[in-house]
Amino acid sequence: QVQLVESGGGLVQPGGSLRLSCAASGTGFRFYTMGWYRQAPGNQRELVAAITSGRSTNYADSVKGRFTISRDNAKNTVYLQMNSLKPEDTAVYYCKATHLALEYWGQGTQVTVSS
Repeated sequence: QVQLVESGGGLVQPGGSLRLSCAASGTGFRFYTMGWYRQAPGNQRELVAAITSGRSTNYADSVKGRFTISRDNAKNTVYLQMNSLKPEDTAVYYCKATHLALEYWGQGTQVTVSS
């Protein structure tokens, strides 16, 4: 069993930055593919970025060049550095851990980009 706790969300002005963290409990973190997803009101949940156990990454086209996903296996934590934020980045951001048939989600953290 893995529990995920996100933090770092908040209110930021357009053009600003935030860093989200997702801390995982349990064992085997280094084997999991970790992903950040987001869901805005009225929209489906969408993949923002993911990082595999081998540290390969992929990003949604809408965030390429602005967001960076990284992981620290010693701290059981995955990060999402978000720069040049836009109002359309406003959403609840969720962390997800995946390994084989196992899948775990965090509770989400709100990110609001507004002046």
